[in-house]
Amino acid sequence: MQKVTTFIGIVPQAPTRSLIFAALNLEQRVIDLRQGDMEDVIAFASAQEYAIAAICGPLRPNQGLMKLEAVRQRIKPIPPPGRWADDRLAEYLLRQHNLRVARTSAKAEQCPSWMQTSFRLSERLAAAGYQDYGADEAQLQLMEVSPDATYTVLIGKRPFAKSSLEGRLQRQLILYDQGLHIDDPMRVFEEITRYRLKQGILPLDGLYSPNELNALIAAFTAWLAEADPQQISSYGDPAEGQIFLPAAVLKKKYP
Repeated sequence: MQKVTTFIGIVPQAPTRSLIFAALNLEQRVIDLRQGDMEDVIAFASAQEYAIAAICGPLRPNQGLMKLEAVRQRIKPIPPPGRWADDRLAEYLLRQHNLRVARTSAKAEQCPSWMQTSFRLSERLAAAGYQDYGADEAQLQLMEVSPDATYTVLIGKRPFAKSSLEGRLQRQLILYDQGLHIDDPMRVFEEITRYRLKQGILPLDGLYSPNELNALIAAFTAWLAEADPQQISSYGDPAEGQIFLPAAVLKKKYP
């Protein structure tokens, strides 16, 4: 099979807002990073011959696996009766490591609007030829990722809030240290002067927005799945949805 050459990260948003997507090449260079509607994303993804796309959201609604006793009996320790029944298996497993992941309802219409966008996006990509990651000989593959959990795993603890300046700097530094060819966020501190700070002038050119950073970390996870699949682990069940993280083994708990 031809080596995958394009790695796409997509942040689904409410239907009234544009999606954010990023694309990396094999050298971890950013070849695209922009806002676009659903059609823009599908057009870009459909134009790829060999690609892995990572969506920051569930690919399908909750299938109710945690309600099945046979599934619960396979989990160690076995969840208490009646507890966690409304979680997806992937969500339950990651929460046991103190990783933050959103809960997915069994009814699409009861899910938040960004999740509903994620479901539609997954369906459109499947129609364009994308198959769940790991499908044998698939040239176009699709995976689910969780940006917050991914950043947590990479630094071993929960990062600062994504909307804060320190959170943006931290996330971009994580990406930079992972080898992405992006601006070093530490240069922001080199350009802050006493005068600029007093005047409320901060040199933030080259610093990405929270959603751009989420799209980039999703694209990085897709890249790592090709470059070093031994450093990728999955949680959940393929029938319901698996969440992929850039770690061979998770810590017992993330502070």
